[in-house]
Amino acid sequence: MKIIELFRDICIKRDLPREDIEVLGISSSSCDTKPGDIFVCIEGLRTDGHRFAREAVERGAVAVLCESGRGEEIAPDLPEGVLCFETENTRRALSFLWHRFCGCPSRGMQMIGVTGTNGKTSVTFMLKAILDSIGVKTGLIGTVKCLCGDKTVELRSSDRRAKMTTPDPGELYRILAQMRGEGVETVIMEVTSHALALSKLAPLHFDFGLFTNLTPDHLDFHGNMEKYFNAKKRLFCACDTAVINCSDRYGRSMAEFAESHCHRVVRCGEGQELDCSAEHVNARGVDGVEYILNSISAIFKITSPIPGNFTVSNTLLAASAALEMGVLPSSIRIALASMRGIDGRLQRVKICHGADFSVFIDYAHTPDALENLLRTAKSARMAGQRIVLLFGCGGDRDKSKRPVMGRIASTMADLVIVTSDNSRSERTEDITAQILSGVDFGACSCVVIPDRKQAIEYAISNALSGDIILLAGKGHEKYEINEKGVFPFDEEKLACEFAEKYYG
Repeated sequence: MKIIELFRDICIKRDLPREDIEVLGISSSSCDTKPGDIFVCIEGLRTDGHRFAREAVERGAVAVLCESGRGEEIAPDLPEGVLCFETENTRRALSFLWHRFCGCPSRGMQMIGVTGTNGKTSVTFMLKAILDSIGVKTGLIGTVKCLCGDKTVELRSSDRRAKMTTPDPGELYRILAQMRGEGVETVIMEVTSHALALSKLAPLHFDFGLFTNLTPDHLDFHGNMEKYFNAKKRLFCACDTAVINCSDRYGRSMAEFAESHCHRVVRCGEGQELDCSAEHVNARGVDGVEYILNSISAIFKITSPIPGNFTVSNTLLAASAALEMGVLPSSIRIALASMRGIDGRLQRVKICHGADFSVFIDYAHTPDALENLLRTAKSARMAGQRIVLLFGCGGDRDKSKRPVMGRIASTMADLVIVTSDNSRSERTEDITAQILSGVDFGACSCVVIPDRKQAIEYAISNALSGDIILLAGKGHEKYEINEKGVFPFDEEKLACEFAEKYYG
């Protein structure tokens, strides 16, 4: 692609050369640079890409794009004939470059973005199930997997250490191009605060933006809740219709913000004076939930086999968005009633018949999600049943939530097993100590087993009849990360093996 075409969507601070440069690729890491690439200098959290411009050129980069004011610093190190361009924000520019390089793939597809702290994955899968049921070919980009119709799209360059829900621009726009090429009509995407703050989605305009909720998370990156919330707002500066869960103050505030930026705002939740509300909610324990959806356009019953109060919020948000898209209530009702669950979201493990207890896997890794998980378990248990919670907290992530999760665990579970959960570069013992600082030891039994495999074995081997064992934090993940790297770790498989060992 000619550089003049590639630069069409960004503002650069110098004239383009008369002889247009042919660009064969884009790179932002000098190690990945190939002959014919344009190298984009990104000032990252740990390294500054401007320092590696010469190395990128030595590897074959034909041009360099840097931040405004850095050109004079870089130019002397570049060989004669290699041009250096400046732009205000290279992160933002990188997204536009990849979008253009991949053929502006979002154009021609309906784009739906789902943001919030908890529930993004569930809502995206629910909405996909609804659209699939009426024959709309749908793509999904999210935490668990990327899907093009029913086919899984493999990520070529994702770093599992980073655990990114929204892929980096070079991956994201390639996936969108693949989806458009395979006839996808609608793309449903989990939109993270990181992606919004780092302008990964800057070229995209969304037909629908959905907001689930906001609770403390990622404060190590954003600094405070206000900045976290402001990052989420960016989605609603770039969408036509906003569908917002207004069950908390952040949802109500987001709806007010969206009124000034979106063509239409749909308010959802349990309560009066909403555009779409859940009424006569009936929690049926492990058998799921049911309620009456009441909106201006339709009133009908929603039933879901997925237990938990959060299922009410998630299904209501997905159903409200589907109604806005013109999907019939009957199709919404049937699709949601048919969903049996989502990998790693209150997923019941099928253990051997000799084990007279239950094991569930859930991705809960924030205080709010953990509290919702435990509240669901408590509402479903029978008299005399214990709730056994196994969890840890991720390393190199928000440390402020660790004691909070310790307090929640100890006040809501009968037995708490504190263990590892992707400790990364931190010592598991240090993370554990911070969790334990919040534990109320008078409210529960608590044991510490740093090795997660041994912790799972302990939970299974010491289970009592009727126990509800919750393996929280990893959810769909099939790996464990520590200072030595990434290792295979399938806790569903481990739970089954230990159950067979002790009760089979």
